[in-house]
Amino acid sequence: MTYFASLVGRWCLASLSGLLVVGAAEAAARPKPLRVLLVAGGCCHDYEKQKKILADGLTARANVEITTVHEGTDREHKVALYEKADWSNGYDVVVHDECFGAVTDDAFVERITAPHTAGLPAVMLHCSTHTYRAAKTDEWRRTLGISSFSHETRRDFTVKNLKPDHPIMKGFPMEWPDAQDELYKNEKLWPGMVPLAQAHGQETQKDHFVIWLNTSGKERVFSTTLGHGNETVQSDTYLGLVTRGLLWACGKLGPDGKPTAGYGPAQNSR
Repeated sequence: MTYFASLVGRWCLASLSGLLVVGAAEAAARPKPLRVLLVAGGCCHDYEKQKKILADGLTARANVEITTVHEGTDREHKVALYEKADWSNGYDVVVHDECFGAVTDDAFVERITAPHTAGLPAVMLHCSTHTYRAAKTDEWRRTLGISSFSHETRRDFTVKNLKPDHPIMKGFPMEWPDAQDELYKNEKLWPGMVPLAQAHGQETQKDHFVIWLNTSGKERVFSTTLGHGNETVQSDTYLGLVTRGLLWACGKLGPDGKPTAGYGPAQNSR
């Protein structure tokens, strides 16, 4: 019995050692996580909860490492990080989830857009479309790909998928009921902007693009005006969309709409 137990023990140790070696090899082969800067803050939204929803949702769906900067509660606030010329150093992509529409400092705004113009990928969410809209410079709007200065009253509306074959839109329904969201009005479309989805406005009686891409310069930018309330932001449909948009912006999304090798979630994530 003692000899048998010894054999079993040695077998278990050998098996465990083999698993550890395989696990170490897989970890070594896995690329480093994408370094994501999530900037949140400003008025009118539940950024305290939404920053966590987004961070948890992205890390559960992709190989990313997220640093969050959250500050400011009013439209005039200027994020301290952006005062530095090298504010974006060390990051592979920036997720802008800000609502600072009353900032008028053109030099400040252009310091934010400069790294993107040079090629740093960006993800623009909801009120980031209206952020810095009071500034005279058009650099933020050019980076976005759409100029928008107002939105319709918050209500339920239907989002229509315009490009179901695009990798970002694979997995997104042909029609998606978005509850109690704000439909941002499209005032101007910039060159390089590619629409992916739209919704119809009751007040304007016009269709407005709500999901799009922009490649006007060296940057790759994914944008959506969806995401006012927590119900939308925490939905699997929304988080999946934002994840695919982020991976596309970083060149890590396959034509099948799935992360390229090594950039999907870890095995212990959903």
